[in-house]
Amino acid sequence: MERVKIELEFVIKSSPTILFQYLSTPSGLVEWFCDDVNIKGSKQYSFFWDGEENKAELVKKVNGKLIKFKLLDNPSDEYFQFEVTKDELTGDIGLLITDYVDDDEVEEMNMLWESQVTELKHALGLA
Repeated sequence: MERVKIELEFVIKSSPTILFQYLSTPSGLVEWFCDDVNIKGSKQYSFFWDGEENKAELVKKVNGKLIKFKLLDNPSDEYFQFEVTKDELTGDIGLLITDYVDDDEVEEMNMLWESQVTELKHALGLA
C-alpha cells in the first residue's frame, strides 16, 4: 500500500490570530482535533483519540501562520500541518491542511478532515 500526500483547504471566517490559537494550543486543539493533548518540553506532543496515544514532534512553528507535526510512528518523511492562509483577491482566511494517508483511504480521510473542520468552525462560533 502506498502513502500519498493530501492537501485540503477550507475557508474559515475568523481572525488569523484566533484561528491559530485553535491550531497550536492544547486548549484549542481539544476543541476540535483530538480528545486530549499533552506537551512535554517544547517539542514533544502526545495526542489522544479514543484513549489511544499518538506521539508527535513539533517540527516547525511560525506564529500566526503555520504549525507542522511529525507523528513518531509514521515514516520519517511524513507529517501533518496546519497553515493559515489568506486569499489575495478576496481577503478570505483559510486553513490548509496537509496530511499523509494510505492510497486506499484518501476519500475516507477527506471526509474525516471535513468533519474535524466542521467541529473547528463550531468551536470558533462560525457554524
